[in-house]
Amino acid sequence: MTKEKRWRGPGGPKQSPGLLVALVLACLSLMALDSTADGPVDGARRAVGEVFGPVEVATATAVRPFTAVPDWFRSKDSMQDDLLQLQAENSQLRSEVATQDYDRNRLAEYDGLTAAAADLGYSLVPARVVGLGPSQSFSHTVTIDAGSDAGLRPDLTVINNDGLVGRVLRVTRSTATVLLIIDTDSVVGGRVGESMEVGLLHGRGDLGNDGRLDLELFDDTAVPSKHDTVVTWGSEAAGPYVSGVPVGRVTSVYSSLRETSQRAVIEPFVDFGSLDLVGVVVASGTDSDRSVIDADGTLR
Repeated sequence: MTKEKRWRGPGGPKQSPGLLVALVLACLSLMALDSTADGPVDGARRAVGEVFGPVEVATATAVRPFTAVPDWFRSKDSMQDDLLQLQAENSQLRSEVATQDYDRNRLAEYDGLTAAAADLGYSLVPARVVGLGPSQSFSHTVTIDAGSDAGLRPDLTVINNDGLVGRVLRVTRSTATVLLIIDTDSVVGGRVGESMEVGLLHGRGDLGNDGRLDLELFDDTAVPSKHDTVVTWGSEAAGPYVSGVPVGRVTSVYSSLRETSQRAVIEPFVDFGSLDLVGVVVASGTDSDRSVIDADGTLR
């Protein structure tokens, strides 16, 4: 009986060279036909695409939710980080917009205080108002954040970039109490306009837009003019008030029948309802725990 021949791999019978040549030529022919736009293979390809295309689309649609899960988590984390960053930036921008007027006013006050030191020729210790006097005391005082460590002591003149604020009543190491010139216990010597007539300024005890001072001139015959500027007369040893500090402007003049003298109503230059930065007049070279504005307007 004749045995059936089988392929045995490399050790078995070898393939015919003619068969290999035929297979190669067939492949080349198919490639040539496939390269033509409307060749016989193109129709077969379209037919197969029409059959299996919808199946491929449906399969991709069904699988996409599962394959997209890792990307979804990564995208969500990234978007959350971006959202947090944008929220932080937005918050910072809102804060900057909300405080830009405040910062601008503070800068203007510092510039004004520096200019005041140079104009008046006095050294100033800058300080901020941190509290108002107790209402039960019926006095108009403020507390500032500078005390004896900053070189302050009682009976020193306090000004701001607009004019005279008051005088130091008492100090601690880190704070000081300032009596405002609008207080009824405040008495300030003043000079009026070009006439240089002198008198005493008394506070009425009113705060804000109603805050006014009464000026009583020593010369009964002197009559101040409306809109005249009043400056400090000055005290002995420059305390409690130094000379030449702007106080206010004359708004009206009236006669005192009882005392047969001329009095004037003074509108202060300082807005006592919005006090913030002030400067305390100190002697040149005063030791301080903070920067001092020298009489030439420089900081030391």
